[in-house]
Amino acid sequence: MAYWLFKSEPSTWSWEMQKKKGDAGQEWDGVRNYQAR
Repeated sequence: MAYWLFKSEPSTWSWEMQKKKGDAGQEWDGVRNYQAR
């Protein structure tokens, strides 16, 4: 499985939050572009 890292504003998703999630990752929500869903 491929992994992707997308930039987000630090107030929305910080590096500390990413480290806490670890390998579990986080679901990507708030996508407005239909092709990106």
